[in-house]
Amino acid sequence: MFRRLLLTIMVFCGINLHSQEENHGLVKWLTFKEAQEEMKKQPKPLLIDIYTDWCGWCKHMMKTTYSDPNIAGYINTYFYPVQFNAETHDTIEYNGEKYVNRSSEKKSPHDLAIKFLGQSLSYPSTIFVANNYQFNLLSQGYLETKKIEPLLVFLVENAFKTSSFDDFNKNFTHTFTDTVFVKKQPKTYTFNEALELQKKHPKKILVTVYTDFCNTCRVMNATTFTDTAMVSYLNKKYYLVKFNAQQEKSEIEFKGVKYANNGAGGFPFHALALELMRKNFVIPGMIVLDEKLETLDVVSFYQTPEWTNKIAHYFGSDEYKKMKWDEFLKKNYPAGK
Repeated sequence: MFRRLLLTIMVFCGINLHSQEENHGLVKWLTFKEAQEEMKKQPKPLLIDIYTDWCGWCKHMMKTTYSDPNIAGYINTYFYPVQFNAETHDTIEYNGEKYVNRSSEKKSPHDLAIKFLGQSLSYPSTIFVANNYQFNLLSQGYLETKKIEPLLVFLVENAFKTSSFDDFNKNFTHTFTDTVFVKKQPKTYTFNEALELQKKHPKKILVTVYTDFCNTCRVMNATTFTDTAMVSYLNKKYYLVKFNAQQEKSEIEFKGVKYANNGAGGFPFHALALELMRKNFVIPGMIVLDEKLETLDVVSFYQTPEWTNKIAHYFGSDEYKKMKWDEFLKKNYPAGK
């Protein structure tokens, strides 16, 4: 599924498969100066390929991973990619600071390479930079396509804001490549079904908003809500609604107002999704409604099973009425457990 998405992006962007030099793959590499100038105009993550002229695995990664049209298409669309020779003698300005190579020897490391890699000067290395240079994720060694895919999604879909990469990668693998991963599914409802049940047997409603093209949405739907620790609790305390903002076509009346998926106002998804998310459409998104259909919270971006379990218990147990979120965490999950 992920590869089909990348292929769609590649075709849309119109990559010219015959115009790239072999030693650069299909990625449209920029200089540090070019990438940082573009970041000022339109923020995107940086992908920095750190290599040396003598590194065989660096050349192999360029001929394989960076020559894969799916991977290259995704990188060209959502990143500012930079090739960085770790032994260059050029002066490089990065994030307002100038870096040089202090040695005249041919294979000496550049100061910027030392900044990125510390004492572990191994190649190839790939560093991902986001959030106005505040977030840095280093991956060392050769990255085949299956290894780089979760790294790309982790940055592009802002999962780094809510999860460690190790946790996300585990669940990404379960979702897209692990054919034996099976977990118990919670009971789910359409939004209209939940509203009807609410009239007879009031419970809180937990709505997860997603689209078909959102990879982190797929990871959440496949792993977060199927976590063993959560399923029985969700079934007991909530009506769980999986709301596909892209494909949901039903007219839905919510709190006296009718909402539809008709492109009104230029919004290309179901209008209820925008309303539920307080006019800030970010996917994946979770909305917690109380028994009177009042919004208790809107949670944006990818959420791990562990964190979602805490959110579900905070509202499901009505602890939110007695204490603030930080107090709840300190009382029930000491030392981050």
